[in-house]
Amino acid sequence: RWWVVLGVAAAFTPSARAQAPRLVYLDKLPPLIEREIFFDDPEYAGAQISPDGRHISFLKTHVGQLNIWVKRTQEPLAMARPITADSTRPVTGYFWSQDGKYVLYVQDKAGDENFHLYAVDPTAALAQDAKVPHARDLTPYGAIQAQLAAVPKKTPGQILVALNDRDARKHDLYRIEIATGQRELVFRNDENIISWLVDLSGGLRLVSRVAAGGGGTEVLRVDGDKLTPLFTLTCDLFRSCLPIRFHKDGRRVYVITAGPGDDLTHLALYDLESAEWERVESDPEKQVDFDGAEFSEATDELVATYYVGDRLRIYPKDPQFTKDLKTVAKAVGDGDVHFGRSTRDDRLHIITVTSDVDPAATYLYDRARGKVDLLYRPRPKLPREQLACMQPVRYQARDGLEIPAYLTIPKGVAPKNLAVVILPHGGPWGRDSWGYHGIAQFLANRGYAVLQPNFRGSTGYGQRFLDAGDREWGTGFMQHDLTDGAKWLVQQGVADAKRVAIMGGSYGGYATLAGMAFTPDLYAAGVSIVGPSSIPTLLASVPPYWEAFKRTFDRRVGDPAKPEDLARLEAQSPLYSARNIQAPLLVIQGANDPRVKKTESDQIVIALRELGRAVEYLVAPDEGHGFAGRVNRMAMFAAIEPFLARHLGGRYQESMREEVRSRVAAITVDPATVKLETLATKAAAAPATFNGDAVQPATLRYAQTIQVMGRVVEERSTVTVAAGNLRGSPVWVVAEMSQSQMGAGTDTVFVDRKTLAPLRWTARQGAAHVELAFRGDSVVGSIQAGPQEMPIRVKVQVPVFLDGRSLGLALSTLPPIPGYAASLRTFDLLGGSTREQRLEVTGTERVKIGAGEFDAYKVEVRAADGSPGGGTYWIERDAPRRVLKAELQLPAQTGGGTAKLELVEAK
Repeated sequence: RWWVVLGVAAAFTPSARAQAPRLVYLDKLPPLIEREIFFDDPEYAGAQISPDGRHISFLKTHVGQLNIWVKRTQEPLAMARPITADSTRPVTGYFWSQDGKYVLYVQDKAGDENFHLYAVDPTAALAQDAKVPHARDLTPYGAIQAQLAAVPKKTPGQILVALNDRDARKHDLYRIEIATGQRELVFRNDENIISWLVDLSGGLRLVSRVAAGGGGTEVLRVDGDKLTPLFTLTCDLFRSCLPIRFHKDGRRVYVITAGPGDDLTHLALYDLESAEWERVESDPEKQVDFDGAEFSEATDELVATYYVGDRLRIYPKDPQFTKDLKTVAKAVGDGDVHFGRSTRDDRLHIITVTSDVDPAATYLYDRARGKVDLLYRPRPKLPREQLACMQPVRYQARDGLEIPAYLTIPKGVAPKNLAVVILPHGGPWGRDSWGYHGIAQFLANRGYAVLQPNFRGSTGYGQRFLDAGDREWGTGFMQHDLTDGAKWLVQQGVADAKRVAIMGGSYGGYATLAGMAFTPDLYAAGVSIVGPSSIPTLLASVPPYWEAFKRTFDRRVGDPAKPEDLARLEAQSPLYSARNIQAPLLVIQGANDPRVKKTESDQIVIALRELGRAVEYLVAPDEGHGFAGRVNRMAMFAAIEPFLARHLGGRYQESMREEVRSRVAAITVDPATVKLETLATKAAAAPATFNGDAVQPATLRYAQTIQVMGRVVEERSTVTVAAGNLRGSPVWVVAEMSQSQMGAGTDTVFVDRKTLAPLRWTARQGAAHVELAFRGDSVVGSIQAGPQEMPIRVKVQVPVFLDGRSLGLALSTLPPIPGYAASLRTFDLLGGSTREQRLEVTGTERVKIGAGEFDAYKVEVRAADGSPGGGTYWIERDAPRRVLKAELQLPAQTGGGTAKLELVEAK
C-alpha cells in the first residue's frame, strides 16, 4: 500500500543534484526558435467548407482563445469575422450542418470533458452590443456529455446526438432539431452501446457494444426497440474495428474487420439480407491495419482507401479521384496529402498537407478549374528550413520483436553521443506517425534527439502486436520496449548513456514514472504530464460513461477486483516503487482531469517528497487531461525546457512574456504544501478488498429509527453472525430478526467466507418476500408482494455487495487508517442495477452509545455520481470491530428519508 512507500524515509531531505554540463554541440544547432512559435495558438487551423460551398470556416484567436471564424469562399482571409467568443476555453471541434445554415461546436468547462453541443447561425443579425451571433446550447442538461453520432444528408435540419443525462454511465440516442433544440428519443441504451450507425437516409440501423469477455465488438441490427445480434468482430474497440458507413444501396454496410486467422484488419462489405461478406481491400504491402476510406459527397461511392505505415499511403478507387490526387500532389510538393470536407457536389475540397517540417499547410482545391490555392499556413513564423527531419527506424526488443519508431536528430549535428528524450505516446492504444510533431521539433531545437517508439500494444500494426501488450504495463514488455529503445540508441552511439530523459503525457506520463521507478539507472530526468501513478486507482476513477469499456480494460490491463490481478497491478504501479526513483522528476497535472485524477499526481509527489527525492510540480486549476489553454500551454513548456537543460545540458529560452511568467508562478506548487488528505479523494479509489478472516461470530442487538415521508418507525433488531455452509462452500451467515410497529421481519444474507461478497439473500416483511441468488455476473430471483410476483434477472459487474448488515460487516474489516479510500458496487434491488459507491475512512472519534463508550473510526459511503444514498458508519477501532452506529440515507425509490442505527448490546 502507498503508506508503506513512505516508511522511515520521511526523515530524509532532498539532496542537491549537480547541473549537467552544457552539451558540446549546441553551437552547431540552428538559431533558438521561440517557444511561442511552437506552442502559442496557431494563427489559423481547422478549415472547413460549408456543404453549399458558400463559406469557409476556420479557427483563429479571438478574445484570447481559439474561436470559430467564417468568410465567404471568394473573400480573402482578412475579411473573415468571428462567430464565437469563448474567452475561457478554446473551441477545438466543430462542423457544418448539412444545409450550411449552422455551425455546430462542442465545448466543456475547464477540461472536465462534459461536452455540450452548441449551434450558431453565422449569418444571423447581431444583438445590440454583441460582437458575435448568439450560440444556443442544444444539450442544456447539466453535467452531461454529448457525443455526435451522425449528420445525415437527407435530414439536413437534424442531427443525431448521444447523451448520458438519464444515466451517467450510458448514452441514449436522440434526434435533435437544430433550429429549435427540440429532441426526440431514438433509442434508449440499456445495452452498453458504444457506437451507432445510421444509413444514408438518417435511419438508425446498427449499434455496437463490447462483447462478453472484452475480446471483441458485437454488432447488432436495430428493429424498433429490439436488437438482433449480427456478428462479433474479433478485434476490440482499440483497433477501430467497426461498421463505418452504409453502402448507397442501403442493404450492405462497409465494415473494418479481421477474419479468422487474419492479423491485419481490412475493409469488407456485409450484406444484411444474405449475411454474406465481401472483402474489399487489405494493405497491399501487408504491413499495417486498414486505416480509412474516402467517399464522394456527390455519389456516395468509395473513391479511395488509405493506410498509415512509415508514412501515409493513399490508393485511389476512382478515375476522377486519381486525377485529383495527381493534381494536388504536383501543386503542393512532398508531403502527406489529406482530403478534408468537400462541397455536396465534390467541386471544392479542403486539402491539408503535412510533413515532418511543415504543420498542416491548408489549401482550397477547385476540381472544375484544376486549381490548388494556399489558404494559410497555421504557423507562418515557423522557420521550416531550421527544423529537423523525422526518420522511421526499427529496433529489436529483448525478445526479438521488431519495434517501429521515429527518430528525430537535431539539425546540423551528427547522430553521435547526443542527449536524448524518449517520448512515448499516450493511449496506450494509439500510435505515433510520420509528420510534424511540435514537441519533438521543440526538443530537437533545444539540442535533444527524440525517439518516439510505437511499443507493443500500439494500434495499427495488427492483432498480434496489439495483444502482445496485454497486461504488460510497467514491469512488463510495454515498458521494456521503451528501455530497449533507449539502450539501442546508446549501442548505436547515438545517445550519451548519461543524458537520457523520458517524457510523455497520459499513458506516456505513466511510462515516464514507470521508467524512473523500474529502470532508475537509465534516466537522468523525467517529465510526467497527466500520468497515472497507481493503476488500481486509475481504473477505479474512470468516468462513468466508460462503463461499457470496462470489459476491455479488464482484459487489456487487469481487473483490480481480482486479488491476483490487484497484486500484479500494484507491482506495476510506480507509486509502490517510488523508493527506487533517483533522478529528478517534473510532474504536470490539470486539476479537472476526469481520466487521470489529480490524486494520481498528488500521491507520487507526496511519496517522493517524503523520500527526499527531487520533484517539481505544476497544477493548472482550469485544465483537464492536457493543457488546452494557450497561456497554460506556454507556461508548461517554459517550465519543461529549463528543467531538461539542468539535467541534460541542452539550451533553453530564458526570456518569456509577462503573462507566461506570471502563469508559471501561479501553477507552480510547492511539494511541501501537497497534503496527504488529497490521496483519499472520492473520485480516485481502488476497489475495496474485504477480509473475511477478520470476522468473528457475534450476536448484536440494535435500535433503529427510520424517518420516511413524514413517518417515524422505531425498530429493534438482533443480528447474528455465524459460520456456515452453502452448497458445500464455507460462508458467513448474517441473519437479522427485527420488530417494529410494521410487524416482524427477517433478513438473511449468505456471504463468501473470504471476500464477504453475497451469495444468497432472503428477506420477509409481512406479505413481502425477496429471494435472490448471486451467480457469477448475474443476480436472479424474485420479489413477491402478496399475489404479485416480479422475477429478477440482472447482469452485474462483480463483486457486488448488498446495502444492509452484510455491508456493515464487510466495512468493519477495512484498514482503520484515516485517508484509506476505496470503491465498491452495491446492488439496487428496486432499480435492477448496480451502483458505484466511494468509501473513505475520514477519521476517528470517541462515541457513546447504549452498548457503552468506544473509540471508533468513521467511514463515509457515498454514490460515485453524487446521487442520494449511502451514509456514515462508526466502526469499533479495535477487535472485534463491530458497527457501533450508522446514519444512512434511504434511496429515493423508497420515498427517501433517513435511518439511524445504534448498538445497544453485544455478545
